Amino acid sequence: MPSRVSEKAVSVTSLGLGRKCLPTLMLKVGLTGGIASGKSVVGEMLVALGAHLVQADRIAHSLMQPGEAVYNEVVRHFGREILNPDGSVNRGKLAEAAFGSRTDGEGGLVSRIAELNRIVHPAVLRSQNEWMQAIGEQNPHAVAIVEAALILEAGAKNQFDELIIVTCSDEQRIARFAARQRLGYREAAAEVRRRMAAQLPDAEKAKAADFVIDNSGSLQHTREQIRQVWGELHAAAQRNAL
Repeated sequence: MPSRVSEKAVSVTSLGLGRKCLPTLMLKVGLTGGIASGKSVVGEMLVALGAHLVQADRIAHSLMQPGEAVYNEVVRHFGREILNPDGSVNRGKLAEAAFGSRTDGEGGLVSRIAELNRIVHPAVLRSQNEWMQAIGEQNPHAVAIVEAALILEAGAKNQFDELIIVTCSDEQRIARFAARQRLGYREAAAEVRRRMAAQLPDAEKAKAADFVIDNSGSLQHTREQIRQVWGELHAAAQRNAL
């Protein structure tokens, strides 16, 4: 993985970064990466510099509250076994059901993540587009960022002007996930591998990116890359609004 903002990203300026003007004028940016790559850390750094950000995961969480249409469909497909006693969705049980909790005839795990995505993604995309539209109406100079794990997998890249990919090493990914979920290394490694199997490899994501942030080093190293990326995005948003 690159140890800095990718050469592709650096060369974007000469190609006309932000040239895709939209009705709301502000810049729409996708922020993605594999599990435990550090997307949220990168997002927080961009917000501190002036970006607006929404997390697709939080949108999905709100859409899966009891009474919501998405909630009803998820329960219908995955059963009431994924629910807590109070009727709310137990995200751990849903993840287990979606990423593979039963075996096929040959003993392999059956993944139902595509089935879950077909239920949740359309509603999430609608909500995040409404959010970006509102941001653009409030501030035509804005940089509006959607943080989501499956932008490319969901075929949503064309909804954004620019795409940022966050990467890190497999060892760091597992260690971060283990610390976050309070799991042992082997258990964390198995879960990370299971979830990454439902996503494109980092190398493939990087090919589709306008910016690649290497989050394998120190926070300072990441922050230096973010400052460079923000300079490009902010300038593009200003040009879009002219």
